Amino acid sequence: MEIRLKSKEEIGYMREAGRILSACHREISRRIAPGVTPLQIDAFVEEYLAKHGAVPEQKGYRGFPFATCSSVNDVVCHGFPNDVPLSEGDLVTIDIVVNKDGWLADSGWSYGVGKLGRPQQRLMLRTEQALYAGIDQARIGHTTGDIGHAIEKAAKKGRFGVVKPLVGHGIGSRLHEPPDVPSYGRRGEGVRLVEGMVITVEPIFTLGSTGAVLWDDDGWTIRTADGTCGVQFEHTVAITPEGPFIITA
Repeated sequence: MEIRLKSKEEIGYMREAGRILSACHREISRRIAPGVTPLQIDAFVEEYLAKHGAVPEQKGYRGFPFATCSSVNDVVCHGFPNDVPLSEGDLVTIDIVVNKDGWLADSGWSYGVGKLGRPQQRLMLRTEQALYAGIDQARIGHTTGDIGHAIEKAAKKGRFGVVKPLVGHGIGSRLHEPPDVPSYGRRGEGVRLVEGMVITVEPIFTLGSTGAVLWDDDGWTIRTADGTCGVQFEHTVAITPEGPFIITA
């Protein structure tokens, strides 16, 4: 499939979706607490988006039944929101894709529930830092390998695992467009970045050093093979002459 470049006008439409999404994450951050359930967060997100003239793109996508992906502790991606209350010390990633007038923005963010242990705090900090290290490489003339190399370097420095089967991707009026944007790689390799590309950068790190994952029988839920916690931080980023433009900032 050919990479579809976006005009400044189209990036502006995506930015509208990104503004709604980033504001929604800010509201979620105020609601995450022990005793709150992922299903309550999911209901809030659907209501919030509706109030702002948007819809959750992943609801119904290939049969996915919820407005959010809610991944707790050893679940690293595509978790189903449930009615199990969050507990002190949990890690939860809420991943949302907003559709505003046919244009999309995608951002997953990890939250600590109450007081976290030092390993969990460090995992969250280093993964978020790796996100921005990757975004810093999202410049005209660089490659997807440059992005992945920066992220993988951060993981190795912290002795964390990188979940390699799950990658970033192009995005626009469709959720998944080329190119793939892995969270690992070599400098100068991969797809060359040009003006008008819009991609997601989304490192997922685990406390275990391998980053190996397993799929549950539901075909969606992905969890660490060793049972350790994982977290994800994701932004949608446009490649512009001025440098990386974070649509979901």
